[in-house]
Amino acid sequence: MPDDRLAPDALTAASAPALSPGQLIARGVCRALSAEHDFACAEEVTLATGLRVDVMALGPRGEVWVIECKSCRADFVSDGKWRGYLDWADRFFWAVGPDFPTELLPEGTGLILADAWGAEIVRMGPETRLAGARRKALTLRLARLAARRAQAARDPEAAARRGLA
Repeated sequence: MPDDRLAPDALTAASAPALSPGQLIARGVCRALSAEHDFACAEEVTLATGLRVDVMALGPRGEVWVIECKSCRADFVSDGKWRGYLDWADRFFWAVGPDFPTELLPEGTGLILADAWGAEIVRMGPETRLAGARRKALTLRLARLAARRAQAARDPEAAARRGLA
């Protein structure tokens, strides 16, 4: 009898949730940063300013990276908020698909090429170390966000009652 079980990465249209192109890029970025660089990643993180970053990654030595995912030229051109992210990260990166016109991306920023399955850092973003108080606040924000999301996954009904789902 053939083995009908799916391999862990064998997502089909029937089994995979519908993700936007940007979400697929974020997925690949999170996979790679976790597996290859030992970062813990969270998607869609709202900063104290109200801006929402696509991926915030916390490294093994407490470093904070912000990754902005862009799926196409129009997505990049229509978004002018990215400069507001620079004060909230030790390093800033753009993550784009392999067909993205990378010449559009500003010099002095990091570059990650990604798809739904993985990513590669092509250009390391310059380091601008966060102040200690901001690093602590961001680390706490990420820890609380991760704990809330884990709890919501275990108990979606309670999360919905609290407005967290």
